[in-house]
Amino acid sequence: MSGAAQIGTEFVFIYTPLPDLAAAEAMSRVLVRDGLAACVNIYPGMVSVYEWKGEIEVSDEVVAFIKTRRVLAEEAMAAARKLHPYEVPAFLMLPIESGNEDYLAWARGQVKA
Repeated sequence: MSGAAQIGTEFVFIYTPLPDLAAAEAMSRVLVRDGLAACVNIYPGMVSVYEWKGEIEVSDEVVAFIKTRRVLAEEAMAAARKLHPYEVPAFLMLPIESGNEDYLAWARGQVKA
C-alpha cells in the first residue's frame, strides 16, 4: 500500500452495537471528549437477531466503531460500558494493521498519550 504506515496493532477499532443513534452519540461524545477515542463512526440501520433470556429477539440497532490506540482500548471499553444502555453490551476489538500516516498522525494527537 503506497503511502501507508505499517503500524501493526497500535490502533484498534472497538465494535459495539447500541439501541439507537442518541445512545451512540452520547457515548461517542464522552469518549472523544475524554481522549479515549480519536473518532467514532456510527452506522444506522443494522438489524440484530439473537437469543436473549430464552427468546429469539430481532432488534433495530446502530453500530459504533470506536477508533483508538490499543493501549487505551481497555480504558475506552470501561468508560463506554458505564454509558452503554445494554445489560450485556458487546465490545469487540479489531486490530488496524495499517493506514495512511497523515490520518494516523492526526489520530495520535486526538487521544491520550
